[in-house]
Amino acid sequence: MTVLLLLLVLSACQNSKKEPKLDGFSIIEKSYFGQKPPGTKAELFAPGTVSINGRYEYAVSFTPEIDELYFSGEGEDEIQHVYFSKLKNNKWTKPAVANFTKGLKKNEFEAFVSPLGDKIFFAAYDSIFSDESIWYVDRLEGSWSDAKKLDASFNEDIVFYPTIAENEDLFYTSISQGKMFYAPSENGIYSTAKEMEIAYGIHGFISPKQDFILIDAKKENDKNKDRDIHVCFKKKDGTWSQPINLGKEVNSDFTETCPSLTPDGKYLFFSRYNEEGGMSNIYWVSAEVIHKLNPEQVSK
Repeated sequence: MTVLLLLLVLSACQNSKKEPKLDGFSIIEKSYFGQKPPGTKAELFAPGTVSINGRYEYAVSFTPEIDELYFSGEGEDEIQHVYFSKLKNNKWTKPAVANFTKGLKKNEFEAFVSPLGDKIFFAAYDSIFSDESIWYVDRLEGSWSDAKKLDASFNEDIVFYPTIAENEDLFYTSISQGKMFYAPSENGIYSTAKEMEIAYGIHGFISPKQDFILIDAKKENDKNKDRDIHVCFKKKDGTWSQPINLGKEVNSDFTETCPSLTPDGKYLFFSRYNEEGGMSNIYWVSAEVIHKLNPEQVSK
């Protein structure tokens, strides 16, 4: 009888230690899909949910409240999609395709939620390297408006990777010129665009106050090497510093691209092409890896 009772107690203890069965997608956690935030060494983000083997993932953007996630992915259909997940009742929903243009454009990618959360800018195209342009949707009650192509002369160029600063200035990359540009906002209208005048790099993510910009670039600007995440700091005279490599905490012997920051400025997201077959997954790391490189911080 004593042995039987002991077995029953042990069985009950083991059952009590079992993790609750999840469906793999609705993860019970208010922030960041149940993951413990990383330190100053990059970690894989949401494996099996956002970062899925056999699919390219890149270009992460959160809403200001960090309750919606948007990211780009390309799967077996070889079409680029914007995926989204929402935090509902403390659970993140299964990532689904946004389909902003409702079929007007074959590919949608590189979505960026504006700092106020009232717009999403993204790139869309039918034929690669020929008609990429910037589109946007407006926030409606519980949803998004029909997609519109941004009405700006520079949008007739081949452009992608739009990001927006706090004052609504727009930053983007010209594919045809291989350079980054910015367009000052005139009450939300973008009539002119100016070259960024940084030494090299593309996929620029501007900080909210425009005091630094994250880019990806060839190592030491060498075309025969993989791409790394760099930062350029704005100097007091308004020009930009030379690109500074973020170092081994972020970069590896694989290509790293498409940097972005969370709205609270705490974490850097990027994609790393280290999956078998040369595909990419999403990684994240503390934004401290950026700030420690600021010349003003170093000089203190």
